Amino acid sequence: MRTVICRAFDQPETLTVETVADPVAEAGHVVIAVHAAGVNFPDALMVMGQYQVRPPLPFTPGGEAAGVIIEVGSGVTHLHVGQRVVAFTRTGAFAERLSAPASTITPIPDALSFDIAATLPLAYGTAMHALIDRAQLARGETVLVLGASGGVGLAAVMIGKALGARVIAAASTDEKLALCRTHGADDVINYNTESLRDRLKALTNGLGPNVICDPVGGDLAEPAFRSIAWGGRYLVVGFAGGAIPSLPFNLPLLKGASIVGVFWGSFEQREPAANARHLAQLMAWASDGTITPVVSARYLLDQSAAALRAMLDRQVVGKVVVAPHG
Repeated sequence: MRTVICRAFDQPETLTVETVADPVAEAGHVVIAVHAAGVNFPDALMVMGQYQVRPPLPFTPGGEAAGVIIEVGSGVTHLHVGQRVVAFTRTGAFAERLSAPASTITPIPDALSFDIAATLPLAYGTAMHALIDRAQLARGETVLVLGASGGVGLAAVMIGKALGARVIAAASTDEKLALCRTHGADDVINYNTESLRDRLKALTNGLGPNVICDPVGGDLAEPAFRSIAWGGRYLVVGFAGGAIPSLPFNLPLLKGASIVGVFWGSFEQREPAANARHLAQLMAWASDGTITPVVSARYLLDQSAAALRAMLDRQVVGKVVVAPHG
């Protein structure tokens, strides 16, 4: 089979596509013919050796894949050959075939495409965990989503609306904000042309948002936190903007507000049953149209480096996938 290989922690352009032996389903595993693999910011960081976890070299990037089971290992009784599934494996997905532990597999409803299914585990799972478990977002509350047109951001816009919240989307261009409105944002802020604090004050009658979902970090963090409502929850999701912000500790005190960490990767490992419930709900919502995940581009295996570069350069709208078979 053909697979993407990372042999040294470096820029995505150093990745190679190589032919290796087909994987075999070991005990407790299945082999999937990959139809689509989701591309995420952590994939790029992992390739460069900048993620929280460094996989042993060499490795194949890509953490989530959707496809069809072609082989079932011993001891696996709840899955079968020919079944449409999605897997979250952290690495290995940018390949024509993927061997995955059966515990990482979730069946895909017939109504769901492989492209859409491959976008759900990490980005939508992160947004789900952030808003439900960490923020405990309540119906009628206001949530501000920073970087709202990106993978996690747009997922948070849709999930926030599904949970009955008022959603304010903030992004860097009017085109990105138009997409956010299409997917449920009640109000939008272009933080390149408008004052974030002034707009939030006007949109919330001076009260501020109850929840802020921040997958970006950088210079927006402090003005956003200064705008938060009394008793608000600031979700630290990631740092796609590149810089890890610092915050004066008197601000949470003055606002009676909480800074809440969101690490879906650890949640997924520590609380697999809760994560499985979230993924099942996401599958149902995606099937019935409650959420409409956006796949803005498809890349071939040979274009995996370009997909990761687009992610690093913040050129991706919604999600993109690597499609090994075109």
